[in-house]
Amino acid sequence: MHQVYGFVVGPLAWIAFAVFVLGSIWKMYTMYRSAKTRDGQVLAYWNLKYALRSIIHWSVPFWPVNSRRHPFMTIVSFTFHICLVLVPVFLLAHVMLWDYYHGFRFWSLPEGAADVMTFLVILACLVFAVRRILLREVRYVTSAMDWAVLAIVFLPFLTGFLAYHQIGPYRVMIILHILFGEIMLAAIPFTRLSHMLLSPFSRGYIGSEFGGVRKAKDW
Repeated sequence: MHQVYGFVVGPLAWIAFAVFVLGSIWKMYTMYRSAKTRDGQVLAYWNLKYALRSIIHWSVPFWPVNSRRHPFMTIVSFTFHICLVLVPVFLLAHVMLWDYYHGFRFWSLPEGAADVMTFLVILACLVFAVRRILLREVRYVTSAMDWAVLAIVFLPFLTGFLAYHQIGPYRVMIILHILFGEIMLAAIPFTRLSHMLLSPFSRGYIGSEFGGVRKAKDW
């Protein structure tokens, strides 16, 4: 078990990180090439002012009209995305690993806050799953890949929560937590999780089109 742990925190972690970095570069390049080939006007009417205006408006809860029409899902979605980013980066245990392996340390979340935020991500994943099952219009467009992506996000937080509270065999849970986290990291460029890389550009594109071409708001 100790050798397995050493492998997942050592070579496998570096492999996952390399896949994420190289895959992200590839994803960004292919999307740029595709946009330039299929719609050459994308770059021509890209406008930083309208792009930033759109990004800022859609980053604030309940500012866009659509978010006000669905207040529950707006709260769940914003909570999910905020916690999804903050917990993996600023969790104390993760910060300590950066300090141990790379020699630098930065601010970390209070353990109690990180625990609550982890639970909120788990709860949000369950809400998304129930929504995909119960709402016919959502169920109709849900594919096996959507369920796989949801599981990829859900499992690192679930196993981390169980390990922190020492529910089940701790060493097994912590290894699974690290393994699922590395799977999620490596999967980002190749699944719908890539929207965390591409959303500023797609939102900027829409904002530029609406503001610069249609002379209208996109929120």
